[in-house]
Amino acid sequence: MTEVDEDLLLKNFFAEVSEVERDNEVIRILSCFKLNAFEFLNLSFDSAPDDVKKQYRKLSLLVHPDKCKHPQAKEAFAALAKAQQLLLDPQEREYLLSQVNAAKEELRAKRKKQLKKDTASKIKSLVDEGKSDKQYEQSEEFQQQLKQRVRELLTEHEWRRRKMQMRISEEEGRLKKEEEEAKEMWKRKREHEEQWEGTREQRVSSWRDFMKTGKKVKKGEIRPPKLKTEDPNKSYVQRPVKRG
Repeated sequence: MTEVDEDLLLKNFFAEVSEVERDNEVIRILSCFKLNAFEFLNLSFDSAPDDVKKQYRKLSLLVHPDKCKHPQAKEAFAALAKAQQLLLDPQEREYLLSQVNAAKEELRAKRKKQLKKDTASKIKSLVDEGKSDKQYEQSEEFQQQLKQRVRELLTEHEWRRRKMQMRISEEEGRLKKEEEEAKEMWKRKREHEEQWEGTREQRVSSWRDFMKTGKKVKKGEIRPPKLKTEDPNKSYVQRPVKRG
């Protein structure tokens, strides 16, 4: 069966879906854990990319704004599209599955530790054969624990990412502030040098006028250094010069 045939069957099927069912699906989608794309599409963690595409087509027809009258149908439809995009992106999919595998290993180690304390021979034999673990991981209990632990790991990683981003933003802000302060300092220095250079001719003229007239300079002008003069009425005593 081609994708066109599947879409046609789905359209015919969902044409008879009640508004209550559509509204419930919108509510389910919008209540999903934001960081887990598998939850939006209501898929298990071992779903293949083809499963993602099929499930997206199915759910998108169910909550499409043209078919669903729920006021938030558009938001739910966009959330499904975003989830499909993430799960079909190799890098994003690998990241999500790495968290799933980490959660599985933690739960397996926890269960193994619990079973070691159990002395029942029947359980021990099942564990040795590997049957008990396989059965347990397929159970609803394990799947719920896995789902919860994946949520916790994703939350921890997102918190660290945001914290790191905050530190980077703070550092960028500090460097920008220092750069602006340095620019302002050099600007004031340049303006001061320009003002000093602009009054050079005035200072030179004031000095020349003083040398010619000997008069006091006006307020704001540079005062020349005081010259030493000899007193003609003062008598000096010449000290004897020693001869060799």
